[in-house]
Amino acid sequence: MPTPLHFGLGFSWALFVPMLVIYLVTSLEAIGDVTATSKASRQPVEGPLWMQRIKGDVLVNGANSLLAGRFNSFPSLIFAQNNGVIQLTGIASRHVGLWIALLLVLLGLFPAVAGVLQAIPEPVLGGTALVMFGAVAASGINILAGTRLDRRALLIVAVSLALGLGVSQVPEFLVLMPPALRTVLESGVATGGLCALLMNGFLPETPPTGN
Repeated sequence: MPTPLHFGLGFSWALFVPMLVIYLVTSLEAIGDVTATSKASRQPVEGPLWMQRIKGDVLVNGANSLLAGRFNSFPSLIFAQNNGVIQLTGIASRHVGLWIALLLVLLGLFPAVAGVLQAIPEPVLGGTALVMFGAVAASGINILAGTRLDRRALLIVAVSLALGLGVSQVPEFLVLMPPALRTVLESGVATGGLCALLMNGFLPETPPTGN
């Protein structure tokens, strides 16, 4: 059984600021994931019900991460792969999610159970992952397709995608940056998310048609 706070409890400003930015970006990612999941599950992607789910998801992300840190694990957050699984299986029931959560607990506590999954041939897992991650990308495109993209929005999407993919493909781009900043921007999700957040805040809104 895991021992709470096995490595003790400490605080570092050098790590706090990068982690703060990472948590902000993962919260933005969670909003996108819940929106994609709602859309794949044929649920509303606007209005009070959708907003209630967004609030609950961000809250659970923080609570899970706090619990994970107490038990010496990495932060726990929502996975975009869920959208791919829903599209592949056609199943979006929360009851199935609860059974899967129980299975994950068993996998974490009993290595023998995990060995059953490790026995699955790698080509099978690779083929499944290929289709699943492709479905995740398609979910993101589907969200964008349902949004009116004016020149401002297109510029934000284009620059954010370019920077996010750029640092992933050419990490040497960050060599001359301070270590703390480089730690954050090494993630394409963090770089693209921060870029979109800043551009959305600083670029002026497109005036209504006719003005």
